[in-house]
Amino acid sequence: MADPVTNPNTTDDQEPMPVLDDVLKSSARTVAEDVIPLVEETATISKRQVVSGRVRVRTITDIVEELASADVQREDVEVTRVPVGRMVEMAPEVRTEGDVTIVPVLEEVLVVEKRLVLKEELHIRRRVAAETVEVPVTLRKQRAVVERLAPDASDPDKEARS
Repeated sequence: MADPVTNPNTTDDQEPMPVLDDVLKSSARTVAEDVIPLVEETATISKRQVVSGRVRVRTITDIVEELASADVQREDVEVTRVPVGRMVEMAPEVRTEGDVTIVPVLEEVLVVEKRLVLKEELHIRRRVAAETVEVPVTLRKQRAVVERLAPDASDPDKEARS
């Protein structure tokens, strides 16, 4: 048999362990059964939230001055007094001739007998005029501003509070 080799893995208070060289060299010994563990690897998949960036959205209100245009109508009335001075039996009705409305004006005159005298007529003419009026108005328009921030940037809400 070969010279015994000192096992470098032995300490003074441990039992000496055989070295592989010793086991292979000894033929008369019974070989003890060794248990070899089988190892298997498994994969476990999990998720976690990672901040990859930040977004800040704010709205800005712009004020725009514009002219508002509209067509408006104005109606003017012209009154013309037309003297008539004639006697009538009964009061004439208000009448319209074309675009003129005629309103009779009566007066009682004391005579030995009472008679109606058409003293005058009021001729009322309507004229319609259209004009364009421009009035300055203030309009507000909002727009959204989106800012992309780096993921390592500090919290923008904390910055605003401090």
